[in-house]
Amino acid sequence: MAKNLLIVESPSKAKTLKKYLGAEFEVLASYGHVRDLVPKSGAVDPENDFAMKYQLVSRNSKHVDAIVQAAREAEHVYLATDPDREGEAISWHLQQILDGKRGLKTLPKERVVFHEVTKKAVLEAIQNPRPISQELVDAQQARRALDYLVGFNLSPLLWKKIRRGLSAGRVQSPALRLICERENEIKAFTEQEYWSVHLDSHKGRSKFSARLTHYEGEKLDQFALPNDASQAKVIANLTGNEAKIAKIEKKKRSRNPAAPFTTSTLQQEAVRKLGMTTDRTMRTAQQLYEGIDVGQGAIGLISYMRTDSVSLSEDALVEIRHYIENKIDKQFLPSKANTYKTKSKNAQEAHESIRPTSVYRTPEEVKPFLSSDQFRLYQMIWKRTVACQMTPAKFDLTSVDIEMGEGIFRTTGQVQTFAGFLSVYEEDTDDDDDGEEGSKKLPEMNEGDVLPVDALRGEQHFTQPPPRYTEASLVKALEEFGIGRPSTYASIISTLKDREYVTLDQKRFTPTDTGDIVNKFLTEHFGQYVDYNFTAKLEDQLDDIANGKRAWQPVMKSFWKDFDKQVKEKEDIPRAQITSEDLEEDCPKCGQHKLMIKFGKRGRFIACHGYPECDYTRNVNETAEEAAKAAEEPTEVEGRFCPKCNGQLIYKKGRFGKFIGCSNYKSKPKCTYIEPLEKKDSGVACPKCGKGHLIERKSRFGKLFYSCETYPDCDYAVWNPPINEACPKCNWPLLTIKVTKRRGTEKVCPQKECGHAEQIEAPEAKKETNAE
Repeated sequence: MAKNLLIVESPSKAKTLKKYLGAEFEVLASYGHVRDLVPKSGAVDPENDFAMKYQLVSRNSKHVDAIVQAAREAEHVYLATDPDREGEAISWHLQQILDGKRGLKTLPKERVVFHEVTKKAVLEAIQNPRPISQELVDAQQARRALDYLVGFNLSPLLWKKIRRGLSAGRVQSPALRLICERENEIKAFTEQEYWSVHLDSHKGRSKFSARLTHYEGEKLDQFALPNDASQAKVIANLTGNEAKIAKIEKKKRSRNPAAPFTTSTLQQEAVRKLGMTTDRTMRTAQQLYEGIDVGQGAIGLISYMRTDSVSLSEDALVEIRHYIENKIDKQFLPSKANTYKTKSKNAQEAHESIRPTSVYRTPEEVKPFLSSDQFRLYQMIWKRTVACQMTPAKFDLTSVDIEMGEGIFRTTGQVQTFAGFLSVYEEDTDDDDDGEEGSKKLPEMNEGDVLPVDALRGEQHFTQPPPRYTEASLVKALEEFGIGRPSTYASIISTLKDREYVTLDQKRFTPTDTGDIVNKFLTEHFGQYVDYNFTAKLEDQLDDIANGKRAWQPVMKSFWKDFDKQVKEKEDIPRAQITSEDLEEDCPKCGQHKLMIKFGKRGRFIACHGYPECDYTRNVNETAEEAAKAAEEPTEVEGRFCPKCNGQLIYKKGRFGKFIGCSNYKSKPKCTYIEPLEKKDSGVACPKCGKGHLIERKSRFGKLFYSCETYPDCDYAVWNPPINEACPKCNWPLLTIKVTKRRGTEKVCPQKECGHAEQIEAPEAKKETNAE
């Protein structure tokens, strides 16, 4: 039997390390956490210095047994779980379990840490073991205890006051608050009209447009021209005047590369650039970190993917700079290495940024060994890492002021003169971020030139409400407010979706009725605990515990004293106060009571205060007249019967409007057949079964998709509208039409492994630039 036992979290990592360490080491996996708090009240005892009761994680008990058995035959145990607080705590739990076994207490157990799964890093870690850091363990235990106390005290209160099955969390709830507050801003938003005036001109074959910035000696603000009449008056006053170049200003401009990836920025960029969810991003990054066989045995392709750091090791910098000089071009190599400072509010852990373990392991070289997701993510990490050590991109920026009567028009052009890092990688931005200033190229012009006036025109605009959060912008907001840790963002978002507190519509979050009511209850009655500053302050205190500046029990006591008191005070709040809202409208059925908005298992609806004597109800977004008209419509679909059970088809109404369903839905055995009220046939044959066409349907959250009309016999479905056109790359029988702000309208192959995309129409911003 091997003399040494090394324990990691992941079985795939165990296989990789076994090849590095040879016969003297047995390498086993814990498969994640081995112990957790007892899942019932009392697992954390505030009266006994917050003592915690742990039990083995049942699904991993057989792996713990294997570890104990191997330890009995080993002379030394190395605890090599992941290099973060969570990993430190897992190592501590393993140590506690082994110390509790007869004959194993005196067995040497040491902690080893490596941030990349390469032979060099692993062997160096084995040669430099250390004791388990109790400070890191205490910080993780305090976090776990806080989450437990919040969950086990607030969640039952939600069950009593709103509905069973709901949950509240220490970081989940502030994240929900962000989404709900943004939705309230959108609902409260009132659009405002404003106009701009533009001069269209040309020089030679180059056309361009300029915008009126000053009029009658005054600089125009956004709402200086509030309506059609005001802009028409300005155009009338300017018409007939000569357009003359008054001033040309030329500047040199440079743009620096973005820092290498942290957990947060990797998640944001993967959402924007690759269309991957945060959860999918972290799963894929984990695979790249743990090791993949790339033809020379399994090896970790990237450094540890849970980090706040934007630094690179000296070895990595030397290798990256050598690659740029020899494989790209010496002119792209700065005189000294680029350094970056973290922007994270609660940055912790002295790790490196996320980078390739070797920059000479190029994406093209490893592509044959990777899945589509693995390759795309690795390629993005590789490019970002190389680009961060390259020279800035350089531009010539030209601003031209054109004088016309009492108005001054300005046009700005930007020309890239040196690609620099942009030759390798360009960072994406959210759709709502401002784009580059003046990215068009202007013709050569001189001060005093008289320009032709091709057109003098006004453009109408309306202010836009703030955009709903995407996964990328939500992660960015969570980091800016200091809510949670980057390693928890994916699980926060997954919880919000799984609990049906939010829905994703066109990749943007909208709170459900349930999420809105839960948020309302928590902000009104537990405002301190969903306050962004309070949450961030608590994260700071956890960091202090990890750094040895605080003891964890006083932090727990400070939190628990007020929290426990508040939970007890809220026990007597009437449920109706939380879930209902009075309206000033009389019930159209009984005429004796007012109407109210109530909350049921399907969301909000309008009902009579006189229930159960009066059973009047209608949808929240429906008027009394619309409800009355709908009630008069026939319920049976004349001459049509269910294709599954031959029952009468009837008109039904759900949360997303009317549909057709089987009348035997409530019978035994019940029939669940449904179809849209108006079957919108795409005319595209199903590529899976070939029997039916793809028809438009709505998901449970109201999102449109297209699936085979023979469902449930055939379950083929796509999100985007299908067209009868085979993919030129993989020959799949159909393509889909995908529209995004960033890429415009594209024909896209629905086969993930194909990735074919062909632009049909440019994004609005690019069309405007080209027109100018």
